Amino acid sequence: MAATTYLANPVVTVGASSGSATDISDQCIAAVFTQNYDQLDATAFGQTNRQYVKGLSDVSLTLTFLTSYASSETYALLQPLLGAAATYVSVKPTSGADSATNPKFELTNGFLASMDYINASLGELSQLQVVFTGGTVTIDTSA
Repeated sequence: MAATTYLANPVVTVGASSGSATDISDQCIAAVFTQNYDQLDATAFGQTNRQYVKGLSDVSLTLTFLTSYASSETYALLQPLLGAAATYVSVKPTSGADSATNPKFELTNGFLASMDYINASLGELSQLQVVFTGGTVTIDTSA
């Protein structure tokens, strides 16, 4: 069976809503989008094996950016979202149309609790990492 390869070059958009989201892919160097569920024990008397059911969902979207303080770039785009109740972030594998082989993963109402304003080391490109948590995940596979 032939193996398929995925060379990471995702498209990342961030904003207060999908209508106001900005493509910030040219400043993003890493993205990790994770969803998991609480595991609830549903084992009853008389059963000899544990049984589990799905509980609440928990979402974490970690983005690493090259730091820029220019207008419409990382600091200017992310700082207003810090502590905001409504945010929108989408990540998809490539710039192609949304499809089953290029799904767009969207997070709405994720919470950005903290942000490094400066993270600098002598002679290195400054980077900042932000983590959006909670919210609702949608997976769009239609063009």
